[in-house]
Amino acid sequence: MGNLEGILLGILQGFTEFLPVSSSGHLVIAQDLLGVKKQGILFEVMVHFGTLLSVLWVFGSDIVRIATRFTREKQERHFAFMLLLGIIPTGLMGFFFRDLFMRFYESTLLTGLMLLITGCILYTLPYLKPGVKSEQTISATDALMVSLAQGLAIIPGLSRSGLTITAALWRGMDRETAVRFSFLVTIPVILGATLLELSELRATGFAALSGGIIYGTITAFLTGIFAIKLFVKLLRAGRFKFFAYYCWFAGTATIIFKLVGF
Repeated sequence: MGNLEGILLGILQGFTEFLPVSSSGHLVIAQDLLGVKKQGILFEVMVHFGTLLSVLWVFGSDIVRIATRFTREKQERHFAFMLLLGIIPTGLMGFFFRDLFMRFYESTLLTGLMLLITGCILYTLPYLKPGVKSEQTISATDALMVSLAQGLAIIPGLSRSGLTITAALWRGMDRETAVRFSFLVTIPVILGATLLELSELRATGFAALSGGIIYGTITAFLTGIFAIKLFVKLLRAGRFKFFAYYCWFAGTATIIFKLVGF
């Protein structure tokens, strides 16, 4: 992999991982319609690692706060337990329905349809009034519903960030809590995906680590930070219709191209 190719793919990964446009959906469409080849397991491991670092960078202070106050403050323990609870449905869905979800990745037409659904969800997001539930008052049901939304987003074309934020606001969380919970609960998911990919590296190891992969990891990290901050800024401003229009356009174009035989 060339350095420029690694940089461009890292930028694409960093942006689509956190902006509500479905990174997995873009991967499926690019591979099928644009003829982009799979870059290999090592590249996937490294760019996932880069995006994981993005979340840790932006929300590192929250992680430190929860960890250092866990033993002495009840509200921090409550939020930590809700985050742990929020991992369970996503993990169970990934474990028991992995083969089904993998088959979804073979259908570009389905991905286009899911992008249309994502667009509808994002269009309604500005109209959802934030609630009053904070880190101290969210319930187990709230955590499970957000995790369920995250699990559904394994389907390519459904946006993880879009679904989880919508679920959090629908359950009555305030915007700040919805953002923190949505991104913090994704850390184990990205980490788990990275570890699964690492298990497949036993045959090749890191011998193929090239400059392009390193640059891709760095750009995924940097663009991931930018994408997270942009997402939060747009959420606060209620300006998500642009992403809804984009998802509708991308989904419609994908469906048309597939139906006419491109």
